[in-house]
Amino acid sequence: MDQNLLNEINDKIKTVMAQSPAADLEKNLRAMLTAMFSRLDLVTREEFDVQRQVLARTREKLGQLETRLAEFEKKREE
Repeated sequence: MDQNLLNEINDKIKTVMAQSPAADLEKNLRAMLTAMFSRLDLVTREEFDVQRQVLARTREKLGQLETRLAEFEKKREE
């Protein structure tokens, strides 16, 4: 088959699909989902990852402080 013929068929299929109700349905569905998600209190993956790192550092620091406190309490009891 001729490549030009395949390209022409592909272009015609794209044109038909763009004018079909399926294209409108996709646009409407996308708009509806975007509106729904915008009302939710969501964070981006990047924001989530940053907060996860902050939490991990905080937990590590808390563990260190708990260890130090236990050492101080042990020394005080002696």
